[in-house]
Amino acid sequence: MKLLKFTKNFYILFSLFFVIWMLFVDTNDVFTQFQLNQQRKNLEDEKAYYIEKIQEVKRDREELLGNDKLLEKFAREKYLMKKPSEDLYIVVEEE
Repeated sequence: MKLLKFTKNFYILFSLFFVIWMLFVDTNDVFTQFQLNQQRKNLEDEKAYYIEKIQEVKRDREELLGNDKLLEKFAREKYLMKKPSEDLYIVVEEE
């Protein structure tokens, strides 16, 4: 009998409908908010990783530009550069 009284009240029905709508039907429902929060955490982790990599590259760049011997070693190994009076042999290991 008391349940019947609550179901006749417009404000209670509307409030119940509104809560159900906001929790399950709306575009910003609970499940969507949870997924967006997880995605935000993943993106923040990626951001921290890339910031660390950028700092590492900047340190390497400063180190290379400050040391001519290291810069020459890097150019020889990475880009196969050589002096005009040198011969360059590339050894490829077969598997």
